[in-house]
Amino acid sequence: MLSRRIFGLAVAALLAAGSLAAQAQPAPVTLLNVSYDPTRELYVEFNAAFAKYWKAKTGQDVTIKQSHGGSGKQARSIIDGLDADVATLALAGDTDALAKHGGWLAADWQKKLPHNSSPYTSTIVLAVRQGNPKGIKDWDDLIKPGISVITPNPKTSGGARWNYLAAWEFAKRKYGGDAKAKEFVAKLFANVPILDTGARGSTITFAQRAQGDVLIAWENEAYLLEKEFGAKFDIVAPSLSILAEPAVAVVDKNVDKKGTRAVAQAYLEYLYTEEGQDIAGKNFYRPAVSEKAKAKYAHQFAKLNLFTIDQAFGGWAKADKEHFADGGSFDQIYTKK
Repeated sequence: MLSRRIFGLAVAALLAAGSLAAQAQPAPVTLLNVSYDPTRELYVEFNAAFAKYWKAKTGQDVTIKQSHGGSGKQARSIIDGLDADVATLALAGDTDALAKHGGWLAADWQKKLPHNSSPYTSTIVLAVRQGNPKGIKDWDDLIKPGISVITPNPKTSGGARWNYLAAWEFAKRKYGGDAKAKEFVAKLFANVPILDTGARGSTITFAQRAQGDVLIAWENEAYLLEKEFGAKFDIVAPSLSILAEPAVAVVDKNVDKKGTRAVAQAYLEYLYTEEGQDIAGKNFYRPAVSEKAKAKYAHQFAKLNLFTIDQAFGGWAKADKEHFADGGSFDQIYTKK
């Protein structure tokens, strides 16, 4: 009888120990990163690195799911209820929309991470067929007769808005004033045969479907053309371009509902670490904070004359209202095609 009691106590102790061990092991967690088109490769590599880091630090398994599309379209998807833990969109204006429409995050979201919540930057360049058969050298070559230009739709794509504003500012400086810039951009879009909804769609149109003579592209997307699609392309650095500052943010309303705030915050903070910055550089984004990564990858980036959205357009709120809102300059020039 005594041996049975001892056996029972031993079994109970083992079960209790197993229960405690199970309790000590954090439950797995899943994050959803809603991003724009050209970050697919960046986040595949970054997600694996972060999962390894987080497991070593906390013992918790984390799976990061990715959603990609045109940046404006992605912002609207979050506003409409897509359960994003983090938003890593193409421009701060799209992230601002999450605060304005539904309070998905705080209005001061951009102050919550270093470098205005932009851990990496990029710019806009021109990709052409190998050997540059049409002799494309700068923005003004894109309005010549017979030149077919591929760029996405500024109504849905953050990259397209950077493209549009880079071309606008070039023309404004070269030809003098906004009226001349508007004429220039109208001529440019008259040479655009198709408007894809996102930057990756335009890349596929140019690279796989062999449409167009020149692709207006994110710098990182242009450098990935040969690697991803196997065809040969050249990159033309224009005389003037825009400093693109893609921003990242925790989607407050969703992480508080799901209980994922700690891991979502750590996920974005990891973009600023040496490993995160190195992964950005490896994927042809310009590291924003690590001097080591900046030096390591400087050779792969053209030295460009860059201006910022604040300098040229007074920030995204003003640029959106004047150029991309209903009835703005894009609607005015595109509906007249």
